[in-house]
Amino acid sequence: MQLLDMMLSEIIQKQKDNDLDFMCGIYKFKNGARYMGEYIKNKKHGQGTFIYPDGSRYEGEWADDQRHGHGVYYYVNNDTYTGDWFAHQRHGQGTYFYADTGSKYVGTWVNGQQEGAAELVHLNHRYQGKFMNKNPVGPGKYVFDIGCEQHGEYRLTDTERGEEEEEEETLITIVPKWKATKITDLALWTPTLAEEQPPTEGPGQEEVVGIEGAEPQSVGAARPAHLCGGLPGMWPVGQCGVRTLSG
Repeated sequence: MQLLDMMLSEIIQKQKDNDLDFMCGIYKFKNGARYMGEYIKNKKHGQGTFIYPDGSRYEGEWADDQRHGHGVYYYVNNDTYTGDWFAHQRHGQGTYFYADTGSKYVGTWVNGQQEGAAELVHLNHRYQGKFMNKNPVGPGKYVFDIGCEQHGEYRLTDTERGEEEEEEETLITIVPKWKATKITDLALWTPTLAEEQPPTEGPGQEEVVGIEGAEPQSVGAARPAHLCGGLPGMWPVGQCGVRTLSG
């Protein structure tokens, strides 16, 4: 068994429960790892905290000696993952926080990989779309705190590298490339009194989901050109109205 090589330092509680050896205690391993939590049949099962030899730490649910259920993993570089686990891997819904940038991935995980619908949140903007193999794919949009949304699509492109000899196989790297289609204003949310009537929608305006707590701005109001730029495929505009890329 996996636990035969461990050194038992202290047992807090032991009891017999329906012919299953249920143990709750603190265990130290020869490699320096330490586990504090519940065991069933000499396997980590239930709630527990495992401190790995490199200093990383997992706090949460276990099943049959594996991270399984809901838990938090604290990495040595100060990154954290909070969410669902299945068979020792990040699987389901979870949030990964990148300590060096302050960004975070909030969404779906499959077999330890970022895959499915998710939101990648940065300091002053966020991307909402679908991910596969840690990369964004397909339609999505960038939402900027200053009141713009840039809609577009990530398309996979081939990049050839390292063809040293003609007879050797060429190494091809698939790289997602952002293709912007239009920029729209956010319909910023503001409290509305009961007696007030909603304004009539004018031609050429597009209704977009608002951001709570942001400063109200009128649709089509002029903004500095640099506020709507800064990402691949973006172009400077003096007004964040609807624009469509040609070609």
